[in-house]
Amino acid sequence: MPGLNEISLRPGAPDQYWLLLPIVLLPALGALVNGLFGSRLKRDTIHTLACAMVFTSFALSVVAFLQLAALPHEARHLTYRAYEWFTVTLPAAFGSAQDYRIPIDVAFRLDPLAATMLLVVTGVGSLIHLYSTGYMAHDESPGRFFSYMNLFTFAMLVLVLGESLPVMFVGWEGVGLCSYLLIGFWFDKDENAKAGMKAFIVNRIGDLGFLVGIFLLALSLGVLSFPEMEQVAAHAPTQLTKPAFDLSFSLFGWDIAWRPAIATIAAICLFVGAAGKSAQLPLYVWLPDAMAGPTPVSALIHAATMVTAGVYMVARMHFLFVLTASGMAVVAVTGALTAVFAATIALTQNDIKKVLAYSTVSQLGYMFVAVGVGAHVTGVFHVVTHAFFKACLFLGAGSVIVAMHHRQDIREMGGLKALMPRTRWTFLAATLAIAGFPFTSGFFSKDAILWHALARDSGRYGILPPILLTLLLAGAALTAFYMFRLYFLVFGGESRADEDTLAHIKESPSSMTLPLVVLGALSIAAGLLNPEALHALGLNVPLTFEGWLAPGIEEGVPAVGIAEMRKPFELPLVGASSVIALAAMGFAWIWYRRGPSAEAERLAARVPGLYALVLDKWRIDELYEATIVRSLRWLARAGHEAIDKLLIDGIMVHGVAGAVNLTGRVVRLVQTGRVQVYAMAMALGTLGILYKLAVPSTDFEARVDGRSVTVNAAEGAGYEYRWDFDGDGRWDTQFGAERRAEHRYRKAGRHEVRLEVRNAFTRSVGEHEVVVRPGRRRR
Repeated sequence: MPGLNEISLRPGAPDQYWLLLPIVLLPALGALVNGLFGSRLKRDTIHTLACAMVFTSFALSVVAFLQLAALPHEARHLTYRAYEWFTVTLPAAFGSAQDYRIPIDVAFRLDPLAATMLLVVTGVGSLIHLYSTGYMAHDESPGRFFSYMNLFTFAMLVLVLGESLPVMFVGWEGVGLCSYLLIGFWFDKDENAKAGMKAFIVNRIGDLGFLVGIFLLALSLGVLSFPEMEQVAAHAPTQLTKPAFDLSFSLFGWDIAWRPAIATIAAICLFVGAAGKSAQLPLYVWLPDAMAGPTPVSALIHAATMVTAGVYMVARMHFLFVLTASGMAVVAVTGALTAVFAATIALTQNDIKKVLAYSTVSQLGYMFVAVGVGAHVTGVFHVVTHAFFKACLFLGAGSVIVAMHHRQDIREMGGLKALMPRTRWTFLAATLAIAGFPFTSGFFSKDAILWHALARDSGRYGILPPILLTLLLAGAALTAFYMFRLYFLVFGGESRADEDTLAHIKESPSSMTLPLVVLGALSIAAGLLNPEALHALGLNVPLTFEGWLAPGIEEGVPAVGIAEMRKPFELPLVGASSVIALAAMGFAWIWYRRGPSAEAERLAARVPGLYALVLDKWRIDELYEATIVRSLRWLARAGHEAIDKLLIDGIMVHGVAGAVNLTGRVVRLVQTGRVQVYAMAMALGTLGILYKLAVPSTDFEARVDGRSVTVNAAEGAGYEYRWDFDGDGRWDTQFGAERRAEHRYRKAGRHEVRLEVRNAFTRSVGEHEVVVRPGRRRR
């Protein structure tokens, strides 16, 4: 097996694929121009510039995609390396005998996985930018808004195309910054500003885990680019499977040993970052509050950019995750629990955007289950289909909100199907897709996740597959029910709006409905790219998406295979998931087709405590407030009192000022302006100096070393010294200027040392006696 040094060498300079540079930089250019000069530009100019940058990036992405597809499977990667960013030297770790020198390049790499996300980000992002020109037509800060939107797209492109973890992390933090800017875009309202800060802070918690994972991989591998790390995983997996640490101890007679592999710790740390960015338990709380931003922002965050970043990162790092069964189990279980948990909250929400927000959290859980069981192609395919139908749903919701004069409570809507037909039909198409209606895009992608959750190797996951399947089926039923509850309450029945609102409801302009039509069509038809469920029906249709992605993210690493014993369950599972989805749609139709449901109200009245708990989102925010937030506030207040007030303000600032003030007060006592006082001070000073000169000091030190003693007398102007070391009354030295003397005793015992000092005025000071013992000194 080759060693780490043999497979970690940087490749030679590749052919530069320069097209990646404008794909990334064009949105940044739009952000720069609109950000700096937006206040001076006309609204139409701002719209044209922002949309043109993203549409051009999309067109170039299509060109790059076609050129990549023309290459053979084993050579499908295109790279642009701009320059060496920095080089870091890390100490040897985890058994390595040498330090690591890691060069970090600003480099972009296009492979099938990155190309897929590139088309989603630029394609769906272009439609959202076009939609925004109509939605934000009357906003007072168009330059700032479209600058942020372009910047968001740029950051996501850096994240997707970055060749290494550090470059990806730049984009990772960039989308976090842009989410803060866009969620709090209308910052004149406190709740919007707080929502932006909440998103930023919660994501920083997750990003700390991401950083720890990056540092751990750097220390253990000495490389951080994705191709090199994948080489390590394929050819020297022991670099990742060796123990990160050994925690062994005894507790109540039990021997406990925990030796997690490097891959396990690194994977879990990276997943913590993914859980923050993609809103998984327990870090999901920022995403529902992100609805405070404009609706196009919600669509961009939920469909094309930020929340899918975590799933993309796990898929990109598939070679790491497949080396740790426990790490993958953490990902899958977290995803399944999040899918059901968020779906229960969506059942009771009445804000149209909040329903869709919790729906996103739930759907992201499905994606993480897929990548958590090793079905990376399936997970990424659901990312793609979800981008289409969730963007359509959010943009459709925005169309409804504009028509309703920015009212978002679905209890005040209804009857809009006749007034807004294009919005209604596209919203219905997306609702069918997310509910898993047979042969829509969501049916094919979600059904594949259900199948892979059940069928993955039982030897690796134990009893986990049936538990995951049960949770996901429950989530699918809840999704179909609450989404059609939303659809019927918004578009079905009679209008519940007031007369003034009803009189002004009309279909949105073409700039808003054209993106809806495109996204609605893709919500229905995109599943044909990978209709895996049709194979269970005996139809041998091509799996285009799997053929495109699988060679890149399933070769070269240990496969997590399908359990042969579960293959007969594929067809029954397809039928069961379809029946569950249709049954849930039917219940929603029975209860809500005419408006708010009396049956639902009676059911809520039977369990008021449970209903209130779910309506309050299980009060997780309140729990965090009472525990984590309150504790941090107490710690911050304590730090403020001890450090800010006491140390900095009290001692370093006020203390210094007080000392200066006190010194000034004392000095002012002698600065009286009276000549008599100054003369008296001079006289006293002169007397002190004369006394010091007249009376010599007799201080001296004696240091004993065995039988020898060394003496040092105090220094003074004109001083002369003489010594008697044995106390016999006769001076052993005569007066001289040398104040240091040495004497060696012939025998140990008690001795008396005398010193006489004479100053320049021939004033002698009487004898000063010191008793000295060899080995110990006393004065």
